[in-house]
Amino acid sequence: MRSSLLPEKGRLWLALSSSRSYTVADVNLGLAREIATMGTSLSAESIRLARKVSLLIHLLEEMRNLANRHAGKVESTSSAGSSLLSFMEDLKLALEAVKKFLLLSAWKNAGKSSNLDLVTKKLAIEYEYVTWQLEKVLGNISYEHFEISDEVQEEAELVLAQLRREIEKIGAENLIIFQEIYIMLSSENVKEFKQPRSFKLPAAEKDATCIVDSELRDMVIALAEVNGKYNYDTVKMTLKLMDRRKRTSHADLFKDVKTGIRSNNSESSAGDDKQRDSLEIPEDFLCPISLELMRNPVIVSTGQTYERSSIQRWIDCGHSTCPKTRQKLQNHTLTPNYVLRSLIMQWCEANKIQQPHKLANGHMRNAATLCTISKEISLINALVSKLSSRSRDEQRSAASELRSLSKRSTNNRKLIAEAGAIPALVSLLLVDDKKIQEHAVTSLLNLSIYDHNKEEIMLAGAILPVVHVLREGSMEARENASAAIFSLSLSDENKIIIGGTPGAIEALVELLDGGSARGKKDAATALFNLCIYQGNKSRAVRAGIVRPLLKMLRDSASSGMVDEVLTVLAVLVSHREGKVAMSKSNTIPVLIDILRNGQPRNKENATAILLALCKKDSENLARVGRMGSIIPLTEISRSGTERAKRKAASLLEHLQKLQIL
Repeated sequence: MRSSLLPEKGRLWLALSSSRSYTVADVNLGLAREIATMGTSLSAESIRLARKVSLLIHLLEEMRNLANRHAGKVESTSSAGSSLLSFMEDLKLALEAVKKFLLLSAWKNAGKSSNLDLVTKKLAIEYEYVTWQLEKVLGNISYEHFEISDEVQEEAELVLAQLRREIEKIGAENLIIFQEIYIMLSSENVKEFKQPRSFKLPAAEKDATCIVDSELRDMVIALAEVNGKYNYDTVKMTLKLMDRRKRTSHADLFKDVKTGIRSNNSESSAGDDKQRDSLEIPEDFLCPISLELMRNPVIVSTGQTYERSSIQRWIDCGHSTCPKTRQKLQNHTLTPNYVLRSLIMQWCEANKIQQPHKLANGHMRNAATLCTISKEISLINALVSKLSSRSRDEQRSAASELRSLSKRSTNNRKLIAEAGAIPALVSLLLVDDKKIQEHAVTSLLNLSIYDHNKEEIMLAGAILPVVHVLREGSMEARENASAAIFSLSLSDENKIIIGGTPGAIEALVELLDGGSARGKKDAATALFNLCIYQGNKSRAVRAGIVRPLLKMLRDSASSGMVDEVLTVLAVLVSHREGKVAMSKSNTIPVLIDILRNGQPRNKENATAILLALCKKDSENLARVGRMGSIIPLTEISRSGTERAKRKAASLLEHLQKLQIL
C-alpha cells in the first residue's frame, strides 16, 4: 500500500515507527561499540563474545544509515519499516543481555567468592544463554528488506556461523529451557520482586506435585539476572513447568559418574583421606568429573584432562561430548598426560600422600622419563622468565632457545604457551633489537601451528606488533612475520581482524613488491588467504597489490611464482574494484601470453581471469579478441584441464556473440 493511501493515523504511526527504528539503531550501535571495548578483566570466553559483537558494528552502521534515510518519512513500506524496527528491538535486548553478562563476568571474576564453583557454573549458564539469544536474533534477519552490502552481510553471516558452532555445544535440554525462559521473561504481565537470591516458593507450592529443583532454580535466577528482569510469576511458573518435565540431562550422568568414582576411591587408606582433607589440592590436579585428585590423568581430543577411569565411564555411558567444554569428541583416544602426572607425583611426595607407582596398564613408569619431562618444564619456565629480563642479551638468548624448542614438537608448543610465553614474546616484537624481533616473531609463528595457540596470540594483541616487524624488521623477520599472519589468518574470524588492522595489508603488499624470493612467496600466500574474505579484496586493491603481481608475472626471474600470482589475481577479479584495477593495469596482454606459453595449470587460471574480466564488459572482450586469443583459447578448449576447457569454451562463445553483433 502506498503511503498516500494510508489514513492519517496510519501515516503518523509509520513515521513514528521509522523514527523509533533510527533511535533504536543508534542505541544498538552504541551498545556494540561499548561491548567491543570491554576487553579488560574478562575471561578468554568473554573476550571472544565481545569480539563477535565488534564484528557486527559495520552491520549496525548500515542499519542506522537505513533507518536514518527513512526516519520521519512515510514513503517506505510498512512491512519493511516494521521488519527493521522488530529486528532492532530484538537485537537491542540481545546486546543489552551481552553487556550485562560481560559486566557480571568482570565483577564476579574480580570478587573473592566463597563458592567459586557456583559462580563458575552461573557464568557458564549465562554465557550459553546470551550466545543463544544473539544467535536467535541474527538468525531471523531478513536481508531482502534491508540494503546491506555484500561485505557486511558476509561479516554478519560469519558471526552467525560462529555462534551456531557455540550453540551446538549446548545440550538440547538447556536449549528448551532457554526458549521457555526467554518467552516468559518477554512477558509484560509479570510482577517484579527485588531479592532473587533469597527467592523461595510459598509453602503452599511445596507439595508433591512441585518438588523444586535447586539446580534449575539457580539457572532461572541466573538468566533473569543477565536479562536485568526479575519477576515472581516467571520464576514460579518456570519452576513448575520444568519440575514436571522428565529431565535427562548431562548433570544426571555426572551424578552417576561421581557416585561410581567415589565408590571406587573408598578403598583408599583412611590415613590418606584424613591428610588430604587438611590440604588444599591444586585445582589443576583435580578431575573435573570426580573432583578427586587425579592418579592417572589422560587428555581427550578437545585438550581437556580427566582421570582415566572417570572419563572412560563417561564414554561408556554413551556420551560423545567433552564433559567440561561440551565440544564433540572427535575420537575416544585417551592420551596419558605424563607432564601433569609427574607434577602430581611430586606434589604427593612433598605432602607425604601415597601415590601409586603403576599406570593402569600395569607397566612401571620410567623414572628417567619423568625426570626429563620435569627438566623440560623447568627449562621452559626459566626461559619465559628471562624474556622479561632487563638484559637484552638474556632476552635474545631466551627468545632464540624458545624459537628452537617451539619448532620441535606440538607438546613443546603447548608447554611454552602454558608457561605464559605468548604475551612476553609479543612485547618483544616492539624492542629496538632486530635479532630479538626475529627470534620472537619466529617463535610466535611456530607456536601458531598449534590451533589453540592461535587464539591466545590474537588475544595477546599480536597483530599490530607483527605488522611493525613486517615493516621494520630484518628480511628474515619480515618473512616470518608474513608467514605468521598467514598461519593466524587460517581462522575466518582472524581474516577480518587482521585485514582491518591498520597497515597490515599494506605491509604485506610492500613485502610482495620489494622482498626476497621467499618473502614474496610468503606475502602472496598470506594475501591470498586474507582476500578470501570479500571485505579485504578492496583493501588489497587500494594498497596497490595489482602492480607488483603483474610485475612478478612479467619478470622471468619470478617464473616460479606464476601459479601463486595467478591464484591471487583470480580471487581479486571477483571484486568490482579488483576487476577495474586489473583492466587499467593492462593485465590482458600478460594473461594472453600465458595462454600461449604457460603450464596447463597456469593456462587454466589465466583463462578463468580473462573470462571474469570480459563478463559484462564489451570493451575488455573486444581487446581479448583483437590480441589474437582465439587460437590459444581454441586449443585450450580441446586439450586443457577440465576447468580450463569450460572457461575457454565460455569465453569463445562470448567472442562469437560479439563478432555477430
